[in-house]
Amino acid sequence: LLFAAAGAFAFSLADGAGALIFGRALVGLGVSACLMAALKANVQFFPALKLPLMNGVILSAGGLGAVAATAPVQAALAFTDWRGIYVGIAALTLLVAVILFLVVPDRHQQGQGGGLRDQLKDVAGIFRDRNFRHVMPIGMLAMGSFLAIQGLWAGPWLRDVAGLNPEGVALGLTIIAASMTAGFLLMGVIAERLARLHIPVAVVGGVGMLVFWLAQTAMALGWTGAPLVLCALFGFFGAASSLMYAVVTQLFPAHLAGRSTTSINLTMFLAAFLLQWGLGAIIGWWPKGETGWPPEAYTMAFGIPSVLMAAALLWFIPAARTAGPAAPHRISNPPR
Repeated sequence: LLFAAAGAFAFSLADGAGALIFGRALVGLGVSACLMAALKANVQFFPALKLPLMNGVILSAGGLGAVAATAPVQAALAFTDWRGIYVGIAALTLLVAVILFLVVPDRHQQGQGGGLRDQLKDVAGIFRDRNFRHVMPIGMLAMGSFLAIQGLWAGPWLRDVAGLNPEGVALGLTIIAASMTAGFLLMGVIAERLARLHIPVAVVGGVGMLVFWLAQTAMALGWTGAPLVLCALFGFFGAASSLMYAVVTQLFPAHLAGRSTTSINLTMFLAAFLLQWGLGAIIGWWPKGETGWPPEAYTMAFGIPSVLMAAALLWFIPAARTAGPAAPHRISNPPR
């Protein structure tokens, strides 16, 4: 977070593209540790049955940050400019770093972390694990598709396919962000409650991602009967893939919790990066008109990940069937 604070402050002082990119890179470097550190801490401080709920709390806080970047920032611009906003972000980030250091207790992980070579062997073993390989494709495709569309292409779809005006597009994006925030939290609550009834978190996540697939497929097919309702479904059930963090931590010993969640998180964000670029490349095959791209461009772009997601859901079924409500720390193919 100290790197993130420094990056935000550098961004506020930037006078050109290079300095802006440098500041953004520092912010990205700094915040990259936050999610994985929080998920790792959850494993250390809470029982397995509580992990979906606690992970949901963490992710919903991130969703609140996405919401805060909209209307609150717009309101703040009445009192300062974007540079002042980034100075404020830098100060708040520094404050949070100090609070974390002084207030949050430390708890050493079970077992030894080992050297870099041993850690890389552990990561390789995680990717070789049969159950992890059944979970990874749907996790990376569902989260990757959600992040790619929510972060960049939902707005153009609402404009070009649903035919909404700028105010309607803004409302749709707000609904997606708010639904996503609620989804991260409530999906964790639902998974935790159903686990008490011996319904595995993998099953809850699988059903949620199935509904998300239906919503994305409806967007691909150009269904515009109720675009704002579709935004709500897309945002809420797009959060279901976050339950895969809890699923993978149940597959390995506790000391591998950080490496297992980082491994699937790497695939998710790699998929998000590739899909965000890939969707744009596909949409770009069609000429852009005065009002945007034609609906068939989105049908092709959104349809490809939907087809891949359908196959990944079928591939995920064996893992959902074998996972328990609080699956023991097992390794089908021991990493070491």
